[in-house]
Amino acid sequence: MKTLLKNGVVYQAGKMLPNDLLIADGVIKALGTDLSELVTSETNVIELNGRLVAPGLVDVHVHYREPGFTHKETIKTGSKAAAHGGYTTVCAMPNLDPVPDTPERVKKQVELNETDGVIKIKQYGAITKGLKSDELLDYAGMKAAGAFAFSNDGCGVQTAGTMYQAMLAAKKLGMPLVAHVEDNSLLFGGVMHAGQKAKELGLPGILGVSESSQIARDLLLAKETGVHYHVCHVSTKESVELIRLAKAHGINVTCEVSPHHLLLDEEDIPANDGFYKMNPPLRTKGDHAALIAGLLDGTIDMIATDHAPHSIDEKTGDMRTSAFGITGSETAFALLYTHLVKEQKLLSLGKLIDLMSKAPAEKFGFDAGQIYAGAQADLAIFELETEYELKEADYLSRGINTPFTGQKVFGQTYLTLVDGRPVYQKEGEK
Repeated sequence: MKTLLKNGVVYQAGKMLPNDLLIADGVIKALGTDLSELVTSETNVIELNGRLVAPGLVDVHVHYREPGFTHKETIKTGSKAAAHGGYTTVCAMPNLDPVPDTPERVKKQVELNETDGVIKIKQYGAITKGLKSDELLDYAGMKAAGAFAFSNDGCGVQTAGTMYQAMLAAKKLGMPLVAHVEDNSLLFGGVMHAGQKAKELGLPGILGVSESSQIARDLLLAKETGVHYHVCHVSTKESVELIRLAKAHGINVTCEVSPHHLLLDEEDIPANDGFYKMNPPLRTKGDHAALIAGLLDGTIDMIATDHAPHSIDEKTGDMRTSAFGITGSETAFALLYTHLVKEQKLLSLGKLIDLMSKAPAEKFGFDAGQIYAGAQADLAIFELETEYELKEADYLSRGINTPFTGQKVFGQTYLTLVDGRPVYQKEGEK
């Protein structure tokens, strides 16, 4: 079966081109203004009426909660939510029960991802046993079982010796070491950023240095070992500056920033509301400005959602007792397009797409993130001109824990294709 995407605006090689796009056997066969000679009576023609055709988005940081926490999310619901947001490739963190920290568990997780996922799901293996101890693991075995990188996301690696040994092992295997950076000795029971807002609300704060001090340690270890060291969800100006300096000195470091840290700061927290509890927390206006600057000058390499679904019971009420994290797969593109591209004009549309597709694919070596004849037909089609409201009833994730619900935005997903196969289509459409 052939599919013709007709009259789209295709983002290809850095340009927005009014083009048709022909798909067959899961691959992009042709692009051009007139592909009529390639169309037969059996071709499925989809009229796009000027909608944007982008490469499928790539998210290197999601939490799918299965096995162990399926009341929050499953692989099926999480991947459907990602498809709803225009994602075609995601990378699933290993904070599960059981943790994928052996070759056997990684193999089982990879198989489950392939069976239940509607999009392409890459699996992280753990850095240490159970994500908590200093016990190193069978990294070669986990790679052979299907892990593409190692991470303890949700937990910082607390000792330098453990991180050094893990980096050496990852380097030997040519694998990225992906770090949640957090020094537990500097947390002091904090639940939001240790700033003016925490004082106003009477809540314990999380110091920015709990993040940046561990990044400083790890950058020196990365220099020593030569590993590809990737920093999850940077949130402070000191973290950005350290990574900028490390890149200038040739250290093999990349990093990501989350949509919520690009759109909010601590002053946007209206009250002691669990929906605003995230780790790392929303920081100061100065930190927010540094994240934007880092994104613009290339210090920050990509945008990742840190999609973290929880049950409503786990997120309502006092920030002292609610869980850390918010969802992001279904809202990321529309929020960032609306606020950073359309309203504030901080980014071009092409730059935003690159940060959410091409850049993560290139940095992690995935065959994704670009549109060209011969590429896999992993595509996201968005409506840029029609305003709509983010509603809980429309989310496909089991988690509705996002403070952005109710916002009016642009950039709604119209259609998502993986290997040419529809995995999300806007309700009521063909």
